[in-house]
Amino acid sequence: MTITEIPEKWVILKINSEYYKVFGTWAGSYLTGDRWKLNSGIKEVKEDEHYYYFIGYSGSCYKCLKTAYGTASSYGERILNSILEKSSGQAILMENQNWTEI
Repeated sequence: MTITEIPEKWVILKINSEYYKVFGTWAGSYLTGDRWKLNSGIKEVKEDEHYYYFIGYSGSCYKCLKTAYGTASSYGERILNSILEKSSGQAILMENQNWTEI
């Protein structure tokens, strides 16, 4: 398993009542700016004491700190809200839970 992303904060979206995706956000600095990424969809979930490892359909692996559920900045929150609004109810923000059970 090769880690491809380590979001500062993250949430899980449920798409069309059957797919789950990681929405990761990072708070930037003056030089880099905030950023976000949405993975290809969760194929498998592993965990250790502190992290979830979300393996995507594209082969990516998001290493997500268990205590960092949420968005890292107001920019990330605006993007997330925009995705939810434009989905017309097809994307749902999931509550924090034990993600190995999805």
